Amino acid sequence: MPNPKRRHSKTRGAKRRTHDALAPVGLAECPQCHELRPPHRVCPNCGFYRGRQVRAVKED
Repeated sequence: MPNPKRRHSKTRGAKRRTHDALAPVGLAECPQCHELRPPHRVCPNCGFYRGRQVRAVKED
């Protein structure tokens, strides 16, 4: 396996790591209750997914 002959500078290492940052989580509005939820997931607030109720939610 080849090894580096000389040490890489801090700038060079930082340039390599510029794409390692985490992207913020995208949220979509639920069409039933209009709360924000992750896309392609059951709404934790109302229990609806794709226009039908798939999970019973305890009412307060």
